[in-house]
Amino acid sequence: MKGALVPIAMLVCLTACDDMSNQAKQRHYAPAVGPAAVPSNTVEYLDRPSQAPPVTLELLERGQERFRIYCTPCHSELGDGHGMVVQRGFPPPPSYHTEHLRQAPVQHFYDVMTQGYGAMYPFADRVRPEDRWAIAAYIRALQRSQNATDGDISADRRGALE
Repeated sequence: MKGALVPIAMLVCLTACDDMSNQAKQRHYAPAVGPAAVPSNTVEYLDRPSQAPPVTLELLERGQERFRIYCTPCHSELGDGHGMVVQRGFPPPPSYHTEHLRQAPVQHFYDVMTQGYGAMYPFADRVRPEDRWAIAAYIRALQRSQNATDGDISADRRGALE
């Protein structure tokens, strides 16, 4: 008798299944009234101020903070292109301290963050335009710090260093 119960139980279970052709369907969406509202804090892709903002200590501090979040994994704290992901096998990005990039305008760094370049994907959907300007200003300060000469230090401060 026990042997007959298993096939009967299976038959009962299978009769509960159908070919799923008779399912409740989602109703059609109502016709759109107009464009959807843009959510707050949305990053505009190619939206940018016409020119870079003035460099202030606040801008550089914001740029350093954002640089550490978004850029150091590949570019490292020094901007030499030996970040943690490079140490894990990814191809290294160019160093910010090459002559070519030291001569590049600040706009170049902003545009690369916006549109991407080479293996670097665009950050326009992740980083707000004003933060891209702040990062670009910090990159320029980073370049100056790593390539400074004695002539870059004022005479009164140079005496304090000796």
